[in-house]
Amino acid sequence: MDQLLSIFLRRFIRHGSLTITTAAGNRFNFGDGSGPPVAVRFTTKKAQRAVLFNPELRMGEAYMDGTFVVEEGSIADVLAILLRQEYIAPPKWALPWRFARYLVRRLQQFNPRSRSRRNVAHHYDLDGRLYRLFLDADQQYSCAYFEAPDQSLDDAQLAKKRHLAAKLCVEPGAAVLDIGSGWGGLALYLAEIAGARVTGITLSQEQYARAQQRAIERGRTQDAVFRLEDYRDVAGHFDRIVSVGMFEHVGVGFYDTFFRKCAELLHNDGVCLLHTIGRSSSPSVTNPWIAKYIFPGGYIPALSEVLPAVQRARLVVTDVEILQLHYAETLKAWRERFLAHREGVERLYDARFVRMWEFYLASSEMAFRESDMVVFQIQMAKRKGVVPETRDYIAREEARLHANEAGFFEPLRLAGE
Repeated sequence: MDQLLSIFLRRFIRHGSLTITTAAGNRFNFGDGSGPPVAVRFTTKKAQRAVLFNPELRMGEAYMDGTFVVEEGSIADVLAILLRQEYIAPPKWALPWRFARYLVRRLQQFNPRSRSRRNVAHHYDLDGRLYRLFLDADQQYSCAYFEAPDQSLDDAQLAKKRHLAAKLCVEPGAAVLDIGSGWGGLALYLAEIAGARVTGITLSQEQYARAQQRAIERGRTQDAVFRLEDYRDVAGHFDRIVSVGMFEHVGVGFYDTFFRKCAELLHNDGVCLLHTIGRSSSPSVTNPWIAKYIFPGGYIPALSEVLPAVQRARLVVTDVEILQLHYAETLKAWRERFLAHREGVERLYDARFVRMWEFYLASSEMAFRESDMVVFQIQMAKRKGVVPETRDYIAREEARLHANEAGFFEPLRLAGE
């Protein structure tokens, strides 16, 4: 087993400096020696064998269980080395796992109402104190928008809300639907800064309760209304529709349903804006570890899977922006804050949960930094001429909104506070 591991990894790892100690005590060095040294160790033969034959699922499980230990560097460093390598065909023994996942991907993404609620509860209805430990002050749990390399997470999340609001061209009094409204930060921004009347919907009990409370605390219950509601059940008409970080939970089989519902709810002169994680490569499958432990029912789409459904809904794509590394920087900040509070997280849950979330944040960061993960911002309308002809209106709107922001927001925190 040790020799099989060595043969495969020597073929795969061409760059970096990785040392692996097997369960039998043998040490192997891989890579060209470049970069900081990273060392890992298997504590059991069972874990070593499982990772060798099904690495996409079993490596994360072994790290969670403590049978795959990082002795030098961090799990983020390990994943950076692995994802930085040039692509080679997976070993033949791993092909059945990948083929089976592709065959059942539509079934795994089958998200009717009841299953959608369960999937949301699995991740978003965790103890609210967990998210407050590592998110920004406004609890934005989606990609920030870094206007400068040294910008703080809190400022970058505020810039994200400003950027979205600018693309929506929100006028005072406009009726806005926020699909997947989270803890209410974007809806409150649109109400306070843009003067909109916002309806936010979510399936998370925890997020709904916190968003409601925030609206009460800020005296915004008339213009920022939150509901526990599935997007398929929304009635009425809206001037603007925005959805941030929710589309990843829809599932390919429901893309037509989603966009047709948006078209049904949107006024003829309305604007719809979708902010979603995407992949710059061709359609694929959800990582099995992520699907099992973090986001059941989730899927990251290729643009080629999204745009046909937009067209079938008779919506006109008016702008597409690709955020390339913004989410990598967001996840880095989250990971650093999370690890600064790992003892607090362990008190809420346990050490295995801490390792699970560290692996989730690290693997997600490296997927955006080294792999094909990006963020799509897709602007849509029902007809041409609804948004300005040139994109310089975005900068003008951002400047106007920025001037309106003074005095509205809580003091910003430093990372780890």
